[in-house]
Parts: sequence; C-alpha cells; structure tokens
Amino acid sequence: MKIWCISDTHMNHNTLVIPNGIDIVIHSGDSTNFKNPILNKIEFDAFSDWFIKLNIKNKILIAGNHDAWALKKYNISKLKDNGIIYLENEYTEINNIKFYGSPITPVFGEWYFTVKRENLDKYWKHIEHVDILITHGPPKTILDLSYNRDKILEFCGDKSLYNHIFNTIKPKYHVFGHIHNNEKIINQGIRIINDITFMNVSTVTDNQFHKGVSSNGLIIEI
Repeated sequence: MKIWCISDTHMNHNTLVIPNGIDIVIHSGDSTNFKNPILNKIEFDAFSDWFIKLNIKNKILIAGNHDAWALKKYNISKLKDNGIIYLENEYTEINNIKFYGSPITPVFGEWYFTVKRENLDKYWKHIEHVDILITHGPPKTILDLSYNRDKILEFCGDKSLYNHIFNTIKPKYHVFGHIHNNEKIINQGIRIINDITFMNVSTVTDNQFHKGVSSNGLIIEI
C-alpha cells in the first residue's frame, strides 16, 4: 500500500502535485484558515470539493485547530456521504492496516480542538496499538520546534502524547502536522526513534502561505 500523507495545506491544496499510484491519502488537519465560521465554511466547501475529487480510492481526514467546519454535523455528513473517512478520536482499518485519528492539540490561543496540557492524558491513555497514528499535533521534542508568544524557541508538542506513543500505542508510523517550517527552522520531515517513524507532513511555511506549499507531503509504503 502506498500512502500519501499531507497536513496544514491552509487553502493551498491546489498547489500540491498529486503523486501517482497512491492507495490512501491522509490529511492531518488544518485544511482551512479562518476562525470565523462563515468564512471557514466557504473554505471548507472549496477544500472538500477538491479532496472528494482526488482520484485516490481511500481518503482519511482529521481536523486541525483552524478547522471550524468540523464542529458542524452537516459538514461531516458531506464528507462521509462522499466516501471520506473522517476520524475524530476513533479507529478505522483499511486492508488490515489499523489507523487512529485525533484532532486534539495543546491550547495555544482560542482555536478549535485544543485542550489544556493537564487534561490531555485522557485523550491518549485509551488508545491501543495501531499501525498508523494520525494526530494534528506532534509529540513533545519531535519535529515541534517553534517560537512561543514571547518569541522564544521551544518544543511545543504534547508530552502526554509522547509518553503514550512509546509506552502503549507503539505505532509503526505517527503522522502529524500543526508545527510548520519557518524561515529558520525545518520541522517538515522524518525522524525514527525506537522503530517508530515520526512524520511531520505540514506543507506550508509560516508567514508564506501566499506562496503556496513548500512541501508536497511524504509517502509511506507499507
């Protein structure tokens, strides 16, 4: 199986190059930009029309902190009615490959699907072993370096998620986005630790959304 993994397209989906021979596409959240639900709905309609029309048999999508559309059941219904597998803290299985997807990230500003760090554990502790874990955000210290509100560099991922990945979930692959590249830091890419392949598949660079994608995502062959 050939799996194309992308995230954080932020309305730049039309600048992606669709790879050949893909069996599954995974989008790890932040397909849209606007916090305003009305504007976000307009963005969602454009993105979802593109995603639905992709000539790829299996499509998996989770929400990100920008994706206000995911709060509305009729948007989720549009996806499911068109064969999209939308995951919100749940499992799916394709050709004996087990997936789990979650939009949850630590609080940073007043966005969507964000949780205070002291309350994150309950979202991860019940997850059983899967082949591919899909989350919007990264585990702490893995491809998650960014500037905080005080313009200080820090590892901003989820420590609780990190602990559960290594202690209980133990996926073959962890696919995520949320933390983009910026002009000085490269987060997009792969890191392998203890036989787990971590993949930051965000496709844009901070403050350069207008230029289109800076990465075309990554491919898993499993």
